[in-house]
Amino acid sequence: MKNYLLLALCLCATQAMAAIAVQDDAGQTVTLAKPAQRVVTLAPHVTELVFAAGGGARIVGTVSYSDFPAAAKSIPQVGDNRQIDIERVIALKPDLIVVWLHGSAERQIEPLRALGIPLFYSEPRRLDDIADSILRLGRLLGSDQTAQAAAAELRLKLAKLKTQYQNRPPVRTFYQVWDKPLYTLNGQHIVSDAMRVCGGENIFANMTVAAPNISIEAVLQQDPEVILSGDQRNQSSGGVNLWKPYTTMTAVRRGNLFSLNGDLLSRSGPRMIDGAAALCEKLEQARQHRKNK
Repeated sequence: MKNYLLLALCLCATQAMAAIAVQDDAGQTVTLAKPAQRVVTLAPHVTELVFAAGGGARIVGTVSYSDFPAAAKSIPQVGDNRQIDIERVIALKPDLIVVWLHGSAERQIEPLRALGIPLFYSEPRRLDDIADSILRLGRLLGSDQTAQAAAAELRLKLAKLKTQYQNRPPVRTFYQVWDKPLYTLNGQHIVSDAMRVCGGENIFANMTVAAPNISIEAVLQQDPEVILSGDQRNQSSGGVNLWKPYTTMTAVRRGNLFSLNGDLLSRSGPRMIDGAAALCEKLEQARQHRKNK
């Protein structure tokens, strides 16, 4: 009898050790009995992170704008950032759901939490966090080797950017998310971290709201040296072209109105390191323009 009891205890201990546990970006522990096989990703950047971690083939449902890599376009969609079709998600029988911590996320995923489906909250705050996110997702997927390789490559690229740009002369920068209404990002957002890596200073870093609405007058008062936009629309009055009439502004006088690929900077996934590199190049252009002032 004692031998059977000992064997049972050993089996329980082995099972406990086999469980996978990681901490998500909300500080919650996500525990799986075995690597996830059916994953639902509820944000475009999350989809990219899971692919990078080696789990793209296991994604059974995603949301609109999950269009990278190309294979993501063929995955069934279960909603968008405003509304998720909970019944469709449940029908997919996921053993892991990766979600983004935006304003309405809690309301949307509460029914899924009630069903006991493991949830991993993803919201990298710094560029360094992207590689770490890939590693943690790789653990949940059981694809550690792929995740480690992807994370190492990203960390190398980021280290090179920091070495090249972080100690360059600072550039006062306004990042324009959208122009109608006009709003930006504060210093806690990952885009501001990209600016810091490039030697940029977010002129609205001290705002308490993550994505505050601001006025044209507020931007004029700050007189940024550079205006960046993630909106590449080819409109005569849209995007950074909004500022062309304000000829006394430093950014306008020096020709420092730059449009960037919003998908690379607005999605906190692996490609954001490339987005940061493009941002660094624009700020370096602005430094060169100082010579011609």
